[in-house]
Amino acid sequence: MEFLPTLWFVIIAYLWTGYLLLEGFDLGVGMLMKLFARTDRDRRVLLNTVGPVWDGNEVWLITAGAATFAAFPLWYASLFSTLYLPLLLVLMGLIFRAVGFEYRGKGDTAAWRNRWDWAIALGSLVSAFGIGAALALTTTGLPINANGDREGGAFAWFNGYAVLGGSAVVLFSLVHALGFLVLKTDGDIRDRARRQFLRWLPLGLLPLAGWAIVVHAAGGKSVTMLTLVLAVAGAVYAWAMARRHRDGWSFVGMAVFLAAGTTTIFTAAFPVVLPSTLDAAFDLTVSNASSSGYTLGVMSVVALVGLPAVLVYQGWTYWVFRKRVSRSQIPTAHAVRAQ
Repeated sequence: MEFLPTLWFVIIAYLWTGYLLLEGFDLGVGMLMKLFARTDRDRRVLLNTVGPVWDGNEVWLITAGAATFAAFPLWYASLFSTLYLPLLLVLMGLIFRAVGFEYRGKGDTAAWRNRWDWAIALGSLVSAFGIGAALALTTTGLPINANGDREGGAFAWFNGYAVLGGSAVVLFSLVHALGFLVLKTDGDIRDRARRQFLRWLPLGLLPLAGWAIVVHAAGGKSVTMLTLVLAVAGAVYAWAMARRHRDGWSFVGMAVFLAAGTTTIFTAAFPVVLPSTLDAAFDLTVSNASSSGYTLGVMSVVALVGLPAVLVYQGWTYWVFRKRVSRSQIPTAHAVRAQ
């Protein structure tokens, strides 16, 4: 197996992992605007926990998509054309969600805020489900022919694996968001978030674990059994640390669960980047779907310089905005009228 295509497969896998880890909790916070928050002040607390970082988290999605386009153009073309409809819905969900973040505070009526709360919640839900479905299908298969073109109608992609992947990301995001709120808030919101986190963690992580088990069963290797065990250990550790009020270590446990789970999924799928459900001979692999060695070499040099800089900058952002948020820090809502 050639080194550079394999390297870029690994990079893309962990770009998706980084996206699910960071964007996962703010997608979950968006959904919790309607599922968890009780008052307008509660919702403003939730928004302030992700306000400084949510747009930076979305950079991971853009980078993962761009890296796939440049490193594996056939993978990108087949995946995005076959999943055109669900990915269009993802894009619309992200747009409504972003506009909701910006516009929610521009009016001073309950109806105005309620409309944008729903835009944030539903946009987060649709985005999380669509991204999960797309990632699940790229590891379980799509009906593509020898040219990488879709066979069947606009909904040929929709199957049980799509539902499993979509549900996995939605439920993981909700549980991950509750753990994040325990880490980032104070007072009653923090206490309620901890209770809900402990209650729902086993159920919320089950679909993602099921997805990993399905892919492992289809093409797993000895190492993927170890990463599966590590994922389970991470989930148990997160739950145990939350019970002991060790919020930071609980968040680390969730990160271990996710990283080990995605490692299981992508390692079991390797070297296939997009299986064909029509014929295994039509599978796209790291070899037949990659760009030229020269292209991958130039990308590697750019990534060697750019990725560390991005990681340092984003880490600095999280450090600056590391303080907890509570209701007492949220000023009374008011309207500004022109004189």
